[in-house]
Amino acid sequence: MSQHATEITHRLVSTPGGRIHLVEQGSGPLVLLVHGFPESWYSWRHQLPVLAAAGYRAVAIDVRGYGRSSKPDATDAYRMPALVEDNVAVVHALGEESAVIVGHDWGATIAANSALLRPEVFRAVALLSVPYAPRGGPRPSDIFAGMGGDEEIYISYFQEPGRAEAEIEPDVRGWLSGFYAAFSADTMPAPEAPDPHFVSKGGRLRDRFPAGRLPAWLSEGDLDVYAGEFERTGMTGALNRYRNMDHDWEDLVAFDNAPITQPSLFIGGGQDASTTWLAAAIEAYPVTLPGLVSSHLLDGCGHWIQQERPAEVNRLLTDWLAALPN
Repeated sequence: MSQHATEITHRLVSTPGGRIHLVEQGSGPLVLLVHGFPESWYSWRHQLPVLAAAGYRAVAIDVRGYGRSSKPDATDAYRMPALVEDNVAVVHALGEESAVIVGHDWGATIAANSALLRPEVFRAVALLSVPYAPRGGPRPSDIFAGMGGDEEIYISYFQEPGRAEAEIEPDVRGWLSGFYAAFSADTMPAPEAPDPHFVSKGGRLRDRFPAGRLPAWLSEGDLDVYAGEFERTGMTGALNRYRNMDHDWEDLVAFDNAPITQPSLFIGGGQDASTTWLAAAIEAYPVTLPGLVSSHLLDGCGHWIQQERPAEVNRLLTDWLAALPN
């Protein structure tokens, strides 16, 4: 590995919504890495040096509302088209015309929509954990309100400004450790236990989190990094992504049932509800992702896929990148 490939550079670049903080490593074709909830650029710590060593310019951002990036006050400042334009602005600020985009969790949805809305900028897309499901069907809030019976799915629980913040912010570190553990393969509750995706009436999301053990992929130091960022910024910017699902549904009406045609890759965890609940979306890939190069489910892996199984994810990413047309 060259000395240049080992160096990590932090930068702030201007975007239409303010500034985006990014971490850059390596040189070569640009690969833009977009994290999910509740994470940061640090979620890609295992990918940055490997991509750099493989000959790529790896760039991991703090999504708008997270970390050192701008955090607009208005809830609707976190609509999907705005986040797509942040990604376009990052590419151009780095002096590039195009990039491969890779996303995890909400970042996968942001990456998919970046490829969909701005195909001239994003020439290929890799999705981790959350499959591509084209815009369509009923209003998202109506779908989620109908799930869980007497219980409330976490996505609905996050909708009211201030409600989830009141649960999380008094003990950010403890809440994050439980949330990460709840959806990691080695620490998630047993199948017969109450589902941590749901909240009972009058309860809290954390009531169903595992207690007392961190997942193997998360050290105390890693948890300190995540907790330190959210203790400084608060949770509202991150939660505002959930609060714009209906806006996205309205904003993307012109892309109803639209396929993503660029070369694509999907990697999911075999024990991740994102892949089981959205199994139909994966089955629809021949129609929705006609440029799909390969799709992979990693046995015994939970939701935090690039941190739970970094070696496998890195191999799949670098093999896919190497086969892309220049």
